[in-house]
Amino acid sequence: MTTTRIQLSDHFTYGRLLRFVAPSIVMMLFLSVYTVVDGLFISNFAGKEPLAAINLIWPLFMITGAVGFMLGVGGNALVAKTMGEGDAQKANEYFSLFVYVGIGVGAVLAVICVIILEPVSIAFGAEDVILDQCVSYGRILCVSMPFFMAQNMFQSFFIAAEKPNLGLACTVIAGCINIALDALFVAGFGWKLEGAAWATAAGEIFGGIFPIIYFLRKNDSRLKLTRTKFYFRALRKACFNGLSEMMMNVASSIIVILYNIKLLEMIGEDGVAAFGVVGYLMFIFIAVFLGFTMGASPIISFHFGAKNREEQRNLFRKSLILCGLGGIAIFVLAELTAVPLSVLFVGYDQGLLDLTIRAMRIYSISYIITGINIFSSAYFTALNDGLTSALIAFLRTLVFQVAAIFILPLIFGVDGIWAAVIASEGLSFLVAVLLLKTRGMRSMRHDFVP
Repeated sequence: MTTTRIQLSDHFTYGRLLRFVAPSIVMMLFLSVYTVVDGLFISNFAGKEPLAAINLIWPLFMITGAVGFMLGVGGNALVAKTMGEGDAQKANEYFSLFVYVGIGVGAVLAVICVIILEPVSIAFGAEDVILDQCVSYGRILCVSMPFFMAQNMFQSFFIAAEKPNLGLACTVIAGCINIALDALFVAGFGWKLEGAAWATAAGEIFGGIFPIIYFLRKNDSRLKLTRTKFYFRALRKACFNGLSEMMMNVASSIIVILYNIKLLEMIGEDGVAAFGVVGYLMFIFIAVFLGFTMGASPIISFHFGAKNREEQRNLFRKSLILCGLGGIAIFVLAELTAVPLSVLFVGYDQGLLDLTIRAMRIYSISYIITGINIFSSAYFTALNDGLTSALIAFLRTLVFQVAAIFILPLIFGVDGIWAAVIASEGLSFLVAVLLLKTRGMRSMRHDFVP
């Protein structure tokens, strides 16, 4: 018995919506898991200093990679909306433009990063041996940066192409390459940090090249890479649409830098290592929300472009309910797994283990409302309303959290650092609810213009 292919134009029940977004959720989960595997191998086979080094330099690559997320998510919203309007040729030309520009920008950023790696590492707080490790790890990742950029973009475009399962398969294979090479290079050959870097680079190269080959060849998806013009207004619109996603990644990277500086000041390298573990595990827990919004956004964009407001309201309501229930479930799961997951990473050091467990238990409270906040920002991106989406992301990931990082430790000590995200998510939730009740509801009228 064959399963009917789910299309963007369909009416979505809870079951159909979950089936459509499931590959995106699994894809993001797998992407986060193989990032975590890097941390596991490094922590257990290289030690806590290399783990701290990765946590110090990683924000630089999140900032540069944010361009790919911006073009992928923002461009995807415009491509899906254009398909909803019935112009398939223009949608393909837009898609091609965004991919070509993203890869080119990735190559330029790779060169820039090689030049600035050492001074940036110093600015992030790296010294002595950790500084050398940051530079060594970073230079290897620069090799794969254009492919990393492409991989970030195609995660979104596979969904608009109605090929979420192929996107999942691509990510799974890239992840398996990374994990297998981690085992070979780090555990087998003893290459430690450099081995982990080459394993990550290999996975990113495959994750970028495979989609390019697929979309260049004849395929049965809704998208293909083709000749295009330089549509400046479309590119500007895509960047503006995806501004919130770029801002979220850039702001998150800045926050990681501030966390590291504050933790180095209050605790030392153990604090940075503990936060590195919390960050790795956070990727897994919020991957569910990121995958859901990645899968649901093109559907919302399509029906918005087709002016099917009834289905838009249906998707809006169901998505909020699912994100709310998911937040509660993930909070419970995070609390139950705090001890075994911490032991898995840093069980070799009792002091670091106790610190990590405490951090995880406090940090996980934020997951209750994180999903609704992430969906709220993504919903406005799907409407091609980049300004409102960026406002939510800017307040959530930067303004509120920066204030909390500096204020709460004065009151609660180290616990205040871990609780900063709770305060940030709580304030962002209030802002998101206000915007959804006003501008979000107006988007479901036929006369709405983003």
